[in-house]
Amino acid sequence: MFKKLKRSAEGAGVPHVKATAGVATVKMPAPDQVTLLMSQHIGAPATPVVQKGDTVYVGTLVGKAGGFVSANVYSSVSGTVLSADANAVVVTADGNQTVDPSIQPPVVTDRDSLLKAVADCGLVGLGGAGFPAQVKLAAQNIDYLVINCAECEPYLASDTREVLECSDTIVSGIEAVLKYLGIKSCIIGIEANKPDCIDLMTTLTKDMTGVSVKTLPCRYPQGAEKNLIETCTGREVPQYGPSGKPGLPADAGCIVMNVTSISTLGKFLKTGMPLVSRRVTVDGDAAAKPGNIEAPIGSSMQSIVDFAGGIKEGVELGKVIAGGPMMGLAQVDLSAPTKKASGGILLFSKEKATLPEPTNCIRCGRCINGCPMGLSPVSIVKAYNDHNLEELDRLNLGLCVTCGTCSFVCPAKRPLTQTMAIAKVFQRMGGNK
Repeated sequence: MFKKLKRSAEGAGVPHVKATAGVATVKMPAPDQVTLLMSQHIGAPATPVVQKGDTVYVGTLVGKAGGFVSANVYSSVSGTVLSADANAVVVTADGNQTVDPSIQPPVVTDRDSLLKAVADCGLVGLGGAGFPAQVKLAAQNIDYLVINCAECEPYLASDTREVLECSDTIVSGIEAVLKYLGIKSCIIGIEANKPDCIDLMTTLTKDMTGVSVKTLPCRYPQGAEKNLIETCTGREVPQYGPSGKPGLPADAGCIVMNVTSISTLGKFLKTGMPLVSRRVTVDGDAAAKPGNIEAPIGSSMQSIVDFAGGIKEGVELGKVIAGGPMMGLAQVDLSAPTKKASGGILLFSKEKATLPEPTNCIRCGRCINGCPMGLSPVSIVKAYNDHNLEELDRLNLGLCVTCGTCSFVCPAKRPLTQTMAIAKVFQRMGGNK
């Protein structure tokens, strides 16, 4: 028996700021140009299969999966390839959005053909991690399919809108996975602060055998895979799996899929159109008109922000975050392209973005109590500052998911999460700074 994690599961009571939860998605026209990164997922980057001057359409394969843990990349616009290399394929759009003539629904009759369809879709985890979906779904001996609809980070509303606007493909995606993978039970986890989503999914699944909706407590990071599994199934992912590496959901007999991921699968099975667009929440106190924008993957953040209404007049932009405020990454500017897992662009004023000056640790233990992985951030930070690689290993640094809880609850406002992220790089490099 492998040692189990003892998680506090206390997490943090982050503000329920969801200004765009009730704002319907607006489809954005194709920008003048898209940059399709070959590495939009965990694992090996895709390999370009087009070259400069080629004509492509919406849904044309431009990057082929570079291995088992990889994912195809498709053009999100019709137009001409401007450049193609190992890093990215850049396409100049013609504005017509002509669909590739080869697009047609896949024929799925069994497990293997479903997994092939998932791979052909270019589907990855759309909750942020970007793990190739066909690898996850290939796991054996699975008892539960857990659908992650927690969306526990403030501001983000992309998954909420997916439930309210695309519930039919969520249901059809679930039905396909249960049928062809032989999974008997599905639990859809939704935080209690989304009653409209809970009511809708409960109504739609009430006659589906083995499918239920679980109301989750409103406590960040309720959407983290291991926490979600414990809350929904009562099972705990072991600290280490049979391989000796950190335990995975499959080690607890579970597969976790983001709700937009399962819906995207449902859409692909129906239409044959691979993953080429993404709903992005634009919000923050510097956003002129917060909203949810469906944009071609590879669109620059600038083009999406401009379509959404730009920066609020009279406000000095202080910080741009790709993703949510807890786990998202600050951007140098708005020129970066969106990726498959891009769910949010947050615009904060200089006043809002200015961080308080950190003070000395008061040894209160709140970071320990709050850590959903049961770690001791304060001890890990000390071990990193001492360059003690052995101690970092002993403290299970590898289990940190950089969720941001420790920094959020720290009364001294110390950059614990940022330091832990740097420490993980230090650990991966074998202690070489």
